[in-house]
Amino acid sequence: MTPHQSRHAAYALALLVPAALLGGALVSQYAFGLYPCEMCWWQRYPHIAALVLAALAFSLRQGAAGDWLVRLAAVAIGISGLIGAFHAGVEYHWWEGITACTRTAASGGDPLAAIMDAPVVRCDVAQWTLFGVSLAGFNFLISTFGAVAVFVLLGKGRRRIA
Repeated sequence: MTPHQSRHAAYALALLVPAALLGGALVSQYAFGLYPCEMCWWQRYPHIAALVLAALAFSLRQGAAGDWLVRLAAVAIGISGLIGAFHAGVEYHWWEGITACTRTAASGGDPLAAIMDAPVVRCDVAQWTLFGVSLAGFNFLISTFGAVAVFVLLGKGRRRIA
């Protein structure tokens, strides 16, 4: 792969990874009824930012400004992956979540208030898994790999052929 091809692949990957993951999230939500919890939303925000940054990079063509936008997009994709790792850990009960959607109602309080304050979608219960990996786990795997791949491809794109 030539440096130009590597750079172009990095730009494309920075656009396609968040687009595919956001598209998958929206399809799972609207076609299959897997509504997002609070931490699911947290994972979507960096992908939205990455999508905007990558689209801006494409509009500027390949150059120094575009490369920086692609790097920022890769960082945003990586952040979504890290949030996905944290969310997956909460789902697998490796650690406790930090949101109200991971806590059960405390006993001894007003039961009606506990029911009314209960979240609609729990963050600590995986709604869907494949081979034991939840959607948050897949986001972690795909986003982390995608972010690293963008940086590697950009690095190869900077090398000059001697």
